[in-house]
Amino acid sequence: MSKIQEIATAVAGGKMKIVGGLIDEALAEGIAATDILNEGLIAAMSIVGDQFKDGQIYVPEMLVAARAMKKGVEKLKPHLAGGVTATLGKFIIGTVEGDLHDIGKNLVGMMLEGSGFEVVDLGVDVPSAKIIDAIKANPDCRIVGLTALLTTTMPALKDAVSAIAEAGLKNQVKIIVGGAPITQEFADKIGADGYAENAASAASISKKLIA
Repeated sequence: MSKIQEIATAVAGGKMKIVGGLIDEALAEGIAATDILNEGLIAAMSIVGDQFKDGQIYVPEMLVAARAMKKGVEKLKPHLAGGVTATLGKFIIGTVEGDLHDIGKNLVGMMLEGSGFEVVDLGVDVPSAKIIDAIKANPDCRIVGLTALLTTTMPALKDAVSAIAEAGLKNQVKIIVGGAPITQEFADKIGADGYAENAASAASISKKLIA
């Protein structure tokens, strides 16, 4: 097994404690940091995402894999040109106004980082104005992910999508939505570009939207 395959296996298995050491060994062997990122970390999370979608693993396993990936990214950052780890551009993420849930959002953020996005996390209870300000402050942002975990905050999700469109920013970013009460039908109704049923699908759908 090659060193990059060892790294990918460790990340997919959630073995956070050994990922850093394996990356040090790979760098010492002269393997490029970008290759470790793409073929080791990102490839591993792609496998994890597929396993989750197929029901082979569940949220706890995906979380530990995402944490192992994050550890690897932190280790690689100083070795990547300009400290840039993203290969797919910026992704702004947040839970809409009135909603304080963040576990799903955080998991989506980790999956996106593992897929090659640079994640800008706005947190929870995020008003539409803050989302618009973040898009304007990050002109290289290509996609925005918004979530609502309560039926009572679904209108805030609709308002946020409308506000982005009214601000004339729909030509800059694609909008993907998700959360427990959200459906594809609701996403279509409010004018979102995509709907993610779970964290794994959020990563794959986001890649397709900006392809």
